[in-house]
Amino acid sequence: MTSIVIIEDDEKIRNYLTALIAGSGAFNLSGAFSSAEEAVSFFENGLGDRVEIVLTDIQLPGKSGIDFIAWLKPLRPEIQFMVLSVYDDADRVFKALKAGASGYILKNTPSAKLIESLDELRKGGSPMSSQIARKVVATFQDDYIYLDPQENLSGREKEVLEYLSKGFSYKEIAATLFLSIETVRTHIRNIYEKLHAHNRSEALRKAGFR
Repeated sequence: MTSIVIIEDDEKIRNYLTALIAGSGAFNLSGAFSSAEEAVSFFENGLGDRVEIVLTDIQLPGKSGIDFIAWLKPLRPEIQFMVLSVYDDADRVFKALKAGASGYILKNTPSAKLIESLDELRKGGSPMSSQIARKVVATFQDDYIYLDPQENLSGREKEVLEYLSKGFSYKEIAATLFLSIETVRTHIRNIYEKLHAHNRSEALRKAGFR
């Protein structure tokens, strides 16, 4: 049975989680702590050697849940960490994930879904509440700027690439554009470099011709 530790300073929520996990039949509750400092002492004394999952709140008295994850993860990289929090702001979410959390669930998650999320975490997944997953996606979309693969190509290079896509040989391209074959070769080398391609097929694929 998978061994789990809870860190939650709210006694009512801690008791609820304790009863939920103990009654799930899928997890063995190894400890329930009201602070990160208590959990640190538990692990430092060798009492958490069999723990596989840590379910922790973020806002705790003293050391935060994120600080605890950042402390324990390098020491016990095999442990899976899941945050259970009322906070859904992107800053806390990404700090928790960067510290080593593999899941982030909001406290309003139904009990059955919480157990399902812990099971998913145990199996190697990264469970997140839908609101959290949406924020993660939105952040990546905001940071990502789509660039046209051909944007960095000069007008002449685009012409050469277009004739390449039509199956023209270097000699035919040179004749059509009134260039020397060596100039065509130079343009093609530049095209490959700008598109990070190693051959004609790869260049055409990355430029969207295939």
